[in-house]
Amino acid sequence: MLKLVIPKGSLEGTTLEILRDADLNVRRSGDREYHARIDDPRIEQVRILRPQEIPKYVEDGFFDLGITGYDWVRESGADVVDIADLPYTKTDVGTVVRIVLAVAGDSPYNRPEDLPDGLRVSTEYPNLVEAYFKALGKKAAVYLSYGATEAKVPEMADAVVELTETGGTLRKHGLRIIDTVLESTTRLIANRESHADAGKRQLMEEIKLLILGALNARGKVLIKFNVAEEDLDAVVGVLPSMKAPTLSRLLAGDYYAVESVVEKKGINLLIPELVKRGAEDIIEIPISKIIG
Repeated sequence: MLKLVIPKGSLEGTTLEILRDADLNVRRSGDREYHARIDDPRIEQVRILRPQEIPKYVEDGFFDLGITGYDWVRESGADVVDIADLPYTKTDVGTVVRIVLAVAGDSPYNRPEDLPDGLRVSTEYPNLVEAYFKALGKKAAVYLSYGATEAKVPEMADAVVELTETGGTLRKHGLRIIDTVLESTTRLIANRESHADAGKRQLMEEIKLLILGALNARGKVLIKFNVAEEDLDAVVGVLPSMKAPTLSRLLAGDYYAVESVVEKKGINLLIPELVKRGAEDIIEIPISKIIG
């Protein structure tokens, strides 16, 4: 059986939703509870901890499997097995976040190469930042930030290195991005010793399959309808599909049943167009997992 740790904080809500869709529903007594359980014979224990801590706890064997950000794997330097890229953020699926270098909007510096030695940098990622400036051949005074990093320019810092999805918060505080230090996604990671165990590795692969299946289904629905043979080409011509729509001839002989997995976004435009072209008896069905 596996010990699993999942992230507290910004990734928590989306992670819980994805695990629920994967039929790995996390149960706990309250939102502030750090101990949880999943009613699955493969998972013995669940903890909910800060993502910053997770890589090291997985490396040291307190947990077999964990979900955290790639940024924290890199920042911690933890030696773990990267099982799967789980491309989701606190707000969306299929996106990445960036750790960026930003300066004041009126700063004369437009490139990291232009920055002077002795620059004061505020960040939650001191190890990443020190490695970044070392690679640039520049000396920087790096100050560990425990939040509100963008508020420390210009009085306490000349620049910040901060995590962002859109850059909106940085712009709101009058900052300007001049470089990307790292792109990051959510990752499923494993303890090396646990992953080397064939039995545990098989359980990990099964958990990964379910989680990726839930991610693949996010934002998609199954649409089913009937259409007369004479209208089939016109309808299928506007029908998006992951591969190709499934067609089945009805007993009536001159009618087909059609089904296809499509993006939920835009379904409000697709359905009227299908009706216009001859589709009948349209059904839209939610999907929790797509495997394979």
